[in-house]
Amino acid sequence: MKPSRDTLLMVVNFVAFQVGWFACVLGAARGWPLIGPLVALAILAPMAWTAPSPRGFLLLLAAGALVGFCWDSTLSAAGLMQFSGGHLAPFAPPWIVALWMLFASTCNRSLRWLQASLPLAIGLAVIAAPLSYLAGARLGALHLPRPTAGLVAQALGWAVILPLLLRLARRLDTAEAR
Repeated sequence: MKPSRDTLLMVVNFVAFQVGWFACVLGAARGWPLIGPLVALAILAPMAWTAPSPRGFLLLLAAGALVGFCWDSTLSAAGLMQFSGGHLAPFAPPWIVALWMLFASTCNRSLRWLQASLPLAIGLAVIAAPLSYLAGARLGALHLPRPTAGLVAQALGWAVILPLLLRLARRLDTAEAR
């Protein structure tokens, strides 16, 4: 039995996100903070080109970038995290904004299944987001001056952010289907 096109796109999106995550995090940790955004661009450009609605996909990426920039800049200004990769503190650096765009791309592809269950999305966000930031800190891409407070803040923030991004992704997909 041959996998469907949707299944293939879901797997490709999942793998591409992982590659982008490592490029962004390891690039920042190793003093090459622009590697991540360049890899993200190489991943996201073909996705936008082949999206059923390139406009909707780009709007989703822009929303992810804006939300991520504001959220992580706020946590940085509050002293809950410090980013590596030469940038103007307390603002979120380009590599983390690129990572947010990569994540947004999963909301209508590899994480599309979460659109049907926002309580499950909240539960996963509360666990996965802090673990992702903790992994980034352990790899050297960021520092958590007050780890418990920073990770709890991430869990609470992502419990709101992920459902919002999923709803936006669904709305943009639905708008294009009309």
